[in-house]
Amino acid sequence: MKPVLIGALIALGFVAYSPAAEVRRDVVYGEAEGQKLLLDVSVPEGKGPFPVVILVHGGGWSSGDKAGAEKPGSGADITPWFAPLTEAGFAWVSINYRLAPANRWPACLEDTRMAANWVRAHAPEFGGDPNRLALMGHSAGGHLALLAALPGEDGRPSPVQAVVGCAPVSDFVADTERRGGLSRSLQDLLMLPAAMTPEAVERLRTLSPITRLAAGYPPTLLLHGEIDKTVPLAQSSAFQARAHALGLECELHVLPGAPHRLTEWTAHDPDWARVLTDWLKARLGPPVEAAPLQGSTTPASPGVAAR
Repeated sequence: MKPVLIGALIALGFVAYSPAAEVRRDVVYGEAEGQKLLLDVSVPEGKGPFPVVILVHGGGWSSGDKAGAEKPGSGADITPWFAPLTEAGFAWVSINYRLAPANRWPACLEDTRMAANWVRAHAPEFGGDPNRLALMGHSAGGHLALLAALPGEDGRPSPVQAVVGCAPVSDFVADTERRGGLSRSLQDLLMLPAAMTPEAVERLRTLSPITRLAAGYPPTLLLHGEIDKTVPLAQSSAFQARAHALGLECELHVLPGAPHRLTEWTAHDPDWARVLTDWLKARLGPPVEAAPLQGSTTPASPGVAAR
């Protein structure tokens, strides 16, 4: 890495932990209702500019954390994304957003969109390419990523060039019918009762990515566990079918025997991370060749070191 870039990163608050990545924690990307909105930025070794993946954690819109998980054993743990993206040469930005029930819809979506806009505006400051961005989310975070990738109703293009949903919630109506009523997570998010009233069904329909798909939607990759009981595989199968009916690019990778949790995916499909990074490289362009940190004596780390 060039000394000039190292100096710029230090000035921004980045610290080199290993030749694998440089990480800055708790960057303020905005403020809403007196609450500072934070994200983490990870920059791989190399000259850049790097394609950037914006990570949106799950947790039923009411839990989860940008650092990976808010507690040990959390089903919203997204740490399995970090090392593969870093090793493949991507910069990544992991965001926090306002959570329910303290914050109702659409706070979480507004924050996700704000974060995408922040990355597009500030990517050059950390070696990222503002013209090569992807949104990626898991579960509830997948729902937010799929919606945030929509082109603007005023004709504005999508804020990103690709979107990845890992077991994303894409059809609230179908999922609520399956459950026999609104889940506690949706009740807290939307401030609605459990009953599927006509008004509730219409609200669920308008917030479902599958009903919002339209021309101009970016290429999409869906990864979904075959035996996911939290968000059934049928959600992604239906989303792909709808996308194809509209002439949109949408690839679905099914992980044989895999459940909902990302932390259990490798045991069922050791190749899923390569599928992800290969797809991102094909849609965003390959990252620059990684280079060792000049003058560093720190051994390479397979993951991303935390401050």
